[in-house]
Amino acid sequence: MTDVRELTRELVSIPSHESEVAVGDFIEQWLREHTDAEVTRDDAGADEARGGNVIAHKGTGEPSLALVGHHDVVPPDDSQVTEDGGYVLEERDGRLYGRGTADMKGAVAAAMCAFRAAEPTGELVFASFVGEEVGGVGARHAIDDGFAPDYAIVGEGSTGYSGKGVTDVAVAHKGRRGSTITARGEAAHASEVEQGENAIYRATDAVDAVRDLDFPETTVLGHVLAGSVAVTEIEGGSAWNVIPERCSVTVDERTVPGERADLERVEAIEGVEWTVDQDLPPMACGDPDFADAVLDAATAAQDSQPEHVVKPHATDAGWLSQAGTECVVCGVAEPGEAHTSTESASLAVIERCYEIYRQVAESFGE
Repeated sequence: MTDVRELTRELVSIPSHESEVAVGDFIEQWLREHTDAEVTRDDAGADEARGGNVIAHKGTGEPSLALVGHHDVVPPDDSQVTEDGGYVLEERDGRLYGRGTADMKGAVAAAMCAFRAAEPTGELVFASFVGEEVGGVGARHAIDDGFAPDYAIVGEGSTGYSGKGVTDVAVAHKGRRGSTITARGEAAHASEVEQGENAIYRATDAVDAVRDLDFPETTVLGHVLAGSVAVTEIEGGSAWNVIPERCSVTVDERTVPGERADLERVEAIEGVEWTVDQDLPPMACGDPDFADAVLDAATAAQDSQPEHVVKPHATDAGWLSQAGTECVVCGVAEPGEAHTSTESASLAVIERCYEIYRQVAESFGE
C-alpha cells in the first residue's frame, strides 16, 4: 500500500496551477483502486481546465463527517519548476519542498489515507475541491449541488500557531471582503478649478470615512477574532493639468462571523459609490463537542499540547460553514509556508494529520 509520505510526493509532483485535471484524475483513480467507496467527479470548473471536484463516500448513518481539501495550487516560482514543466521536489531535514507541499497536497494525502483506513461510526466523506485559490470555485459548486455534511475537518494549515511545530485546531477564521469605492466628478482645465468637481477630493473624503471605521470583532468558543479594514490602492486622474473626473479606491476588509464594517457609509458622500468585488466568508465552529473531539485527537497524535486557535486566512471552511456545516481547520501548513518560493511541509506532521483525521473519523459521534 502507498504510505502517506509517498502519496504526498506523488500528488506534489503533478502540476496543478494551470490545469487541475491530471491531479484530479490521479486522486479519483487512487480512491477507486484503494477503497470500496462511492467515488464521483463533478463538472466544477470544467470550462476552466479544472476538471471537477473529487468526492467519495463510505459508511452510513449519522453524523456525516467530511475530510476536505483542495488540489489546485498557486503558480509556482521559477525555481520550483523543472525544465520540462514539472515541479521540483526535494526532501531534506525531514521536510518535503515543492509547490503544494504545504498548501495543501500534504493534507490531501493525509485525508486520502485516513479515508482509506478508517472504519467510521457514521458516514465518512472525502472531498478534494478545485479552484480554492480563485475564490472557492469547487466548494461553491459542490454546495450548490447538495454537498452538506454535518461536520467537516478542512485540512488547511493549523500547525505552528500555539507553538513551533504544534498542530493546533482552528475553531474560527477570518473572511475577506474586497471592495471598490468609485468617486466621480466633472473634468475641467486645472487652471479653472471652479469649473469642475474633483473626483480625487471626493475619494479622499471617502478614505477618511474608511479610516474612521471601527474594526469588526467577535468571540468564538472563548477566542477573540478581530478583523480589519484598510485602503490598499488608489487610482485617479488623467493628466497633470486636468481636474480628475474619476478616482477609484480599493478596500481590503478582513471580516469576522456576524460582523461587518459599515463601508456603505461612504455612499453618503456626493458622487461616491461602493461595490463589492469579492466576499469570502469567515468561519466559526458552533459545536464545542466537535471542536473538542478534534482537539483530543490532535493531542493523542503528538507529544506537544495543541490548542484551539483562530486563523487569519479565509479557506473553503467559510463556504461550508455558511452553508450549515460545522467546521474546524486542522492541517499541515505552518505560518509563512504557503505560496512561497521555498514552500515545504514536515513529513512527520503530514503523518500526524493522517492520525488525527483517522481517529476523529473512527470516534466522533460514538
